[in-house]
Amino acid sequence: MKKIPVSDYHLYTEWAQKNTANRVFPCSITGGFQSGEIYVDEDPAVEGDEASEMKAVFFWHECGFGYISGKASERFLNDIYDHMRSGGRRLILITRDDGIVAFFRDKEDIQLDTRLEYAYQPEETDTVCAADPEFVIRQISADNISGIKGRIVPSFSWESADRFLQNGFGYLAFDGDRICAVAFSAAVSADEVDIGIETHEDYRRKGLAVMLAEKMCEHIVRIGKRPVWAHAGANTGSMKTALKCGFIRTGTDTVIRMKKPD
Repeated sequence: MKKIPVSDYHLYTEWAQKNTANRVFPCSITGGFQSGEIYVDEDPAVEGDEASEMKAVFFWHECGFGYISGKASERFLNDIYDHMRSGGRRLILITRDDGIVAFFRDKEDIQLDTRLEYAYQPEETDTVCAADPEFVIRQISADNISGIKGRIVPSFSWESADRFLQNGFGYLAFDGDRICAVAFSAAVSADEVDIGIETHEDYRRKGLAVMLAEKMCEHIVRIGKRPVWAHAGANTGSMKTALKCGFIRTGTDTVIRMKKPD
């Protein structure tokens, strides 16, 4: 496994675009929008050949999501497995490759889940969510980003607030001075934006997720990019929000992660 220097990330854009599970997270790294690491799988030089042949590329996003493009060797998958077991930076592998799934399926410390992917097709819905006058919607800024708390928030996938404010965007719903919901660009590439969203438990079932998601979609389309959406297979709340906002399901990924300790 060979780690690629940041200065060469742009050379792997084509590999990122060919990923069958997801493009926006790998392309966010190669495009320099967000942080991550890139590793390549190369066959050793044979019988004096000076060059090795690259077989696969592994994209490891800041948020911990990992994606493999190409035909990974068993050696390469073992190296990735070692990273997963190291207990260091989080690594959750997301794939549609049956060979990768087969490699990990029978390992006792591995858990397999599903992740659903969506594309934006606004003509599929007539939903228009008017802002509840009880709540005030504001764009995320340097003045309010430090007040955002939760699990799926900008710090989930951005290395710093400054990096997010430079390359990302999002919206907050306020109840007075209290932030009660957030929608933001979880991943940004040259042509796509993945939407992350979280509502405080005290404010759920009030339509805030749909309201903010629609605001995000409007913003993304306005800047000439495509909104995309994904969620864990068991997250029916996220599924309902996506469908209400005009997203249609495009595929199912396998999520490969370490089992949580008992």
